[in-house]
Amino acid sequence: MFPAIVLLGGRIAERVLMQERWLSVDEIATHLGVNPDTIYNWITRKRMPAHKLGRLWKFLASEVDQWIKGGLAAQDAGTGPGATAKKRKPTAK
Repeated sequence: MFPAIVLLGGRIAERVLMQERWLSVDEIATHLGVNPDTIYNWITRKRMPAHKLGRLWKFLASEVDQWIKGGLAAQDAGTGPGATAKKRKPTAK
């Protein structure tokens, strides 16, 4: 929490701004009830909203929750709108 000074009707009022805390891979995995390895897969395969800080991945729970509610978690990165379909090579039998 960081206090901020706000001018209201000629009077100064102090307001507390709530700032969302960045979560680690383990914390976001716990939040979602999945294994941390799943989080790394989702970052790559499903474009999970994540922010890389040096070697660490960080998450905002609100962004991840919105990503899930928007149905994007159910799609692979290559299957969303505007993605090109991959052609499979025929298998020899």
